[in-house]
Amino acid sequence: MPRVAGVDIPNDKPVWIALRYIHGIGPKFAKDICKNLGIEDTVKAKDLTEDQLSQIAGLLTNDYVIEGNLRRQTQQHIARLRDIACYRGLRHRRGLPVRGQRTKTNARTRKGPRKTVAGKKSVKEMR
Repeated sequence: MPRVAGVDIPNDKPVWIALRYIHGIGPKFAKDICKNLGIEDTVKAKDLTEDQLSQIAGLLTNDYVIEGNLRRQTQQHIARLRDIACYRGLRHRRGLPVRGQRTKTNARTRKGPRKTVAGKKSVKEMR
């Protein structure tokens, strides 16, 4: 498996798909990288030469924010929102959806599993 930017990319996939295994590289950036370096999209990752791999690695380190740096940058942005106590920061702090989604129903991904609260007991049960 070729190793680019600290990530093992799969052998059997075309280069533009294999590059997407790197955090911060999506379909558009992967195609742009192939086009800038003159690598055909159909070439498999295992067929890349050492020179091409070093060109890809150099381009990624110089022109793109990827992997650990991107994760760190995202965490810093969220921490800034929390520190200034804006609406989005409060939503992050409380673990609720940030981008305006409804929370009466749904939002289970952010809120976690349901916590059932015991309801009122009816008059019939009290006798």
